[in-house]
Amino acid sequence: MISGLRHRLAAVFGTVGLTAAAVTVANSPPVQQVVVSLPLLGNLRPNTLAGEAFVLAVGTAVLAVLLTLWPLFKPRPRRILDTAELAVRRLGQAFLLLATVGYFDYTYRLPRTTLIGAGALLLVGMPLLHVLVRTRPKSTSRAVIVGDDPDAMADLVATTELPIIGYVSPPSRYIVEEAAQRSAPEVTDGGTRERLDELTNLGGLSRFDEILVEYDVDTALLAFSHPDRGEFFGTLDTCYRNGVAAMVHRDHADIVLTAGEAGGDLVEVDLDPWDWQDYVVKRGFDVAFAGVGLVLLSPIILLIAAGIKLDSEGPILYRQERTAELGETFTVAKFRSMVPDAEAECGPTLSEEDDGGVDPRVTRVGRVLRQTHLDEIPQLWSILVGDMSVVGPRPERPALDSDIEAGLSDWRRRWFVKPGLTGLAQIRGATGYDPEEKLRHDVEYIRRQSFWFDLKIVVRQIWLVLGDAGRALGD
Repeated sequence: MISGLRHRLAAVFGTVGLTAAAVTVANSPPVQQVVVSLPLLGNLRPNTLAGEAFVLAVGTAVLAVLLTLWPLFKPRPRRILDTAELAVRRLGQAFLLLATVGYFDYTYRLPRTTLIGAGALLLVGMPLLHVLVRTRPKSTSRAVIVGDDPDAMADLVATTELPIIGYVSPPSRYIVEEAAQRSAPEVTDGGTRERLDELTNLGGLSRFDEILVEYDVDTALLAFSHPDRGEFFGTLDTCYRNGVAAMVHRDHADIVLTAGEAGGDLVEVDLDPWDWQDYVVKRGFDVAFAGVGLVLLSPIILLIAAGIKLDSEGPILYRQERTAELGETFTVAKFRSMVPDAEAECGPTLSEEDDGGVDPRVTRVGRVLRQTHLDEIPQLWSILVGDMSVVGPRPERPALDSDIEAGLSDWRRRWFVKPGLTGLAQIRGATGYDPEEKLRHDVEYIRRQSFWFDLKIVVRQIWLVLGDAGRALGD
């Protein structure tokens, strides 16, 4: 984690310094003369800036380059050529942005001679800077196996070339089998299962944090069968906090998010789908969206509260436990749209025989709230306090999650990110009635997530809500 912070600081401050220096050098008269003497540039005239105009131009250039080189500040292991190619491609976007700014606002523009000179210097210096500060893949590794599934453990031992120093396991059937195997060893393909007996039991999951430090571990090989949520996500969280890579055999990767191949049959677990930089932007957007929404909707909130109390007895809000990030739970609130204790009644949620397919337990005000999606407004508070995000997989009830997970093992992939008020599955019409389709959209969102992708989903959802509200008022 420390090395990651060092990378970010070196990349950001190096980019700022190099950009400011390039603009300063390109603004000097000698460099201006060199630029206009080049072929095809003879029609340009030297144009040097001074004073406030120069400061504004430097600030604009630095901001444009910082915005476009944002992905390079993330501490991702990259090869030299990949780093240089990404830097050049992003610089091209920065130059285009600066040219556009200059076209629309003369105040902040860089003269064309300065832009060309600074661009030439940055095309040489910027790739070199990021090659020097890039995060390099580790050349050596010390791995431990973590889990309770002997078959998955055997697959890891058979396929990995990493030096395994031992295994960490909660109480499991492997410990029970271990003694039986020594007395009556199985005949396995290549003796893989017997090789597990050669590994040292380093302790249980309660000591996992200490084991990582004590043995200087940098890779954890996961070998869980059907782990408890706490054990599973606790293991992943410990790996993330200690900067330890987590890997899994591809045949047992259905319950994790994977970041890509790690060689052979190993795939890397994506412990942090949202990079720290992206998370800051996303959290800022969540707070701004929820805060502004609560303020602007406060008159409507008061009207809804009064309408609910006048329409039927009972509380204004309906609260329910939902599954949060990493399998935890939180309490979500919605405006009550049904009669009190509606869930205590027997029968389906929606009765096809009553009121043309409308659930008779839904109140008159509740029917309007559901049709216009206004019953979801209280969830803005959950976003504001950090339990939810504006965009993400919709949270389900823990019991329903458990039922779906029993038949769809990779359902846990949804829990690697914070649940959302809306999501890709929602705007595409996927519901919990088809968990596989819903999961496919949710995982696609996790893979593609970015601030701009979130913004597109929010705009699309607002458009859908306005359409539903218009139809409800028309009825």
